[in-house]
Amino acid sequence: MPKIKTNRAAAKRFRKTASGKIKCGHAYRSHILTKKSTKLKRGLRAKNHLKACDAPGVARMLPY
Repeated sequence: MPKIKTNRAAAKRFRKTASGKIKCGHAYRSHILTKKSTKLKRGLRAKNHLKACDAPGVARMLPY
C-alpha cells in the first residue's frame, strides 16, 4: 500500500499538537522590526494556532 506524501512546504510552517490543533508562526515577525512597536513584537512572540476553518486544508497536507 503506498504511503501519502507530506507536503514539505506545509511541514516547514505548521506542526500538530498532541490535542490535534495546528500550531503556526506569526506574520510580520521577520524583518523591518525597528518601526514596529515593542508591544506588537511582544504579542507576536506568543503561540499562534490556526483557525478552525483553515485547519482541515493544512491537516490534509500533514497526514502523519
